[in-house]
This record gives sequence, structure tokens and C-alpha cells, in this order.
Amino acid sequence: MSVLKSKATSSLLRSEKKSLRRFLTLYILLVMMVISTLGILYYQTHKELVLSEKRADLAKYAYIQTRRLKVLHHFFDERTDYPRDPRFRSAIYDIEYKQIFSLLKNQSVDFQQEIYFKDGVIQFVKSMDIFYLGAKYLIIEIDDGGEWHDHLIKKILGYGSLALFLFIFFGYYLAKLFVKPMRDSIMLLDRFIKDTTHELNTPLSAILANIEMMDTSVMVEKNKQKLNRINIAAKTVSVLYKDLTYLTLEQEKEYENERIEIEELLYDRLEYFRVLAQSKGLSYEMDIHHAEIIMDRRKLTRVIDNLLSNAIKYNKRKGIVGIRLREGSLEIWDTGVGISEEEKILMFDRYRRFNETEGGFGIGLSIVKKILDEYSIKIEVFSKKDEGTRMVLKW
Repeated sequence: MSVLKSKATSSLLRSEKKSLRRFLTLYILLVMMVISTLGILYYQTHKELVLSEKRADLAKYAYIQTRRLKVLHHFFDERTDYPRDPRFRSAIYDIEYKQIFSLLKNQSVDFQQEIYFKDGVIQFVKSMDIFYLGAKYLIIEIDDGGEWHDHLIKKILGYGSLALFLFIFFGYYLAKLFVKPMRDSIMLLDRFIKDTTHELNTPLSAILANIEMMDTSVMVEKNKQKLNRINIAAKTVSVLYKDLTYLTLEQEKEYENERIEIEELLYDRLEYFRVLAQSKGLSYEMDIHHAEIIMDRRKLTRVIDNLLSNAIKYNKRKGIVGIRLREGSLEIWDTGVGISEEEKILMFDRYRRFNETEGGFGIGLSIVKKILDEYSIKIEVFSKKDEGTRMVLKW
């Protein structure tokens, strides 16, 4: 069976997006760590290479300066001028690292290293075997223009960015392959639901129409109870059928917004669900005032039906279904099983079910959220395990 891509599945589900986002975030962080580590290693290697190249020149300068110090040391009574050279600067220190004379631009000397970069200069430390002029250490210093540094940083950033872009592209391709089996399964399920919905239409309409037309006044009590149970089952299936129809067909239709008096629609839907509520011994606690909203009637009906249906299905026997309507807000609450904080995060995900005791595909609340988002209606969920759930809509 071929799988067609419907509008409902053309965008990634929230759980798919979450998985994809987590995978890509982790993948990109790892790639950035690897690229950064390689960049640092490359920089350090190149830096050592530059110092290695300078070491030969500075050792030669140190040798020249040592010879000049030797001459000055032997003829110090006749000459007192410290030897200078335009190619480098120098300084001499005694064995306790005290400065004897210095021409250095950077006076901070690290005697633990032989050659190093420091604040725009390269310093070379030579330990002398003979203490000319009392000096144990000779420091040779030259300027470091930093051209190699700027060139190297640009090179690392350029190649690093290119590598990161290629790895992200590769990672995104891998992630799509990773979620493809999940996506195919969902699309297959969508197609199955769509085909099933078409087949349910005629028999379900016939059942509901015939129940309405039956004359219960001539029935014996036993048959009335049987008919009542058929009516409950048919209406349960009817809600599910309308959700499936909306999911596969109606949401693609042009919507028609109109001003709706919500209390009238609420009373109508409460009457529709009255038989279901009675079957569990539930009672309504209503605090309904006049309120209006501009919305597509079919969509508002789907929202109210799903919230009422859930409040009835997941309620305890002889529990309460509460409805509070004010201008700008609608609350529907129950005294049912409730859900945990962890489950609340995923409760609007499609095909997500937290209670297997009741039937359904787990699509009702995903439809509710989708419709509410279309009209920028906020929904707040307050729920506590084994105490009940309160849904609050605000517009």
C-alpha cells in the first residue's frame, strides 16, 4: 500500500521535532568540540613551528651579544657602554633573577622557558656559563608583528566554519534518516484512519438516526436500557468519528468564522453528552454566563466536545464535571484520574495516550491544541494525579 503525504503529516510532529532538535544539538556540540580541539592543536603546532624557526636566529643573536659582553667585561675600565644592536634588544640578569641592565620592551621575563611569545614580542632566555659583568642570564628580544597569528586564526576560522557547515548538513541528513521510520509509521496510520473514516460514515449515521426515530414509549424497561447502552456506544464512536473526520478531511476546508454565543453551544453539547454522563453517574456543576467568540462553529464544537468527552471519560464514577463560562474564559474540570507533571508536557502530542482503560487514538487533544493555536486562544492545564484536571481557555 502506498503512503500518501497528507496535510496533517506534512509538518513534523512535536515529538519528532523534539527528537530531531536534541539529536542535532548534541551532534553540533560534539562537532564543535572536535573542530575546536583540532583548531587549538593546529594553532599550538604552528606556534611551536614559528618559535622553532625563530630559535636559530635568536641563538645566533645571543652568541653575538655574549661575545660583546665578554669584551665589555674585560675592558670595563675603558668602556662602560652596554652593547646595542638594531636587530634585537637585550638584557642581563644575575643568578637571583635581579636585573643588571635591560633594553627590553617587555620587562616581564619568564626564566622557566627558553623561548616564548609575550605581548607582541619574542623573548629568548640564554643561561651563560661564565658570569660576564655578573650576569647569569642573557635575554634576547625581537618584535613579533603577529602576521602569522592573524593569518593562522583566519585560516582556522575559515576551514573550521566550512567543516562545521558540512558536518551540520551531514548531521541533518542523518537525523532525517533517523526519524524516517517513525514518520513512515505515522503516515501509514494516517492513511489507515482516513480509509476507516470513510467506511464508518454510513453505518454510524444510520445507527444514530434510527436511535433518534425509535419510539421508546412502547418499549419495556429492559429494551429501553439496551437502547440506552446502544445510544451511549454510538455517541462515543460518533465523537471519535468526528475527530477523525476533522483530522483527515475538514481541517483542509475553508473555515467560516462567525460570532458564536458560547453558552448556547455549551448547553447543546452538554445535552448531547448527557447520556454518556448519566452512564457513569456524573453530575454537572455549571456556572455559565453569557460569552461570545468569533470562530468557526465546527472547530469550536470540536474543542468543546473533546474537553467534555475527556472530562466524562476520565472521571470517576459519580464524579463531577464542572463548567465555568465567563466573557473571555471557559473552564472545564473534572474529578477524575488526573495526570502527572511529566505527562502534561506531552498531553497535546498526537497519538499520545496516558490511560489505556478508555478507547481512542489519542488525537482529540492534539486537535484541540491545533485549533486553539489557530485562534491564539491560550490553554492552561491544572491537573493532579487521582484528583482531577482543569482546562482553562482564555481569549
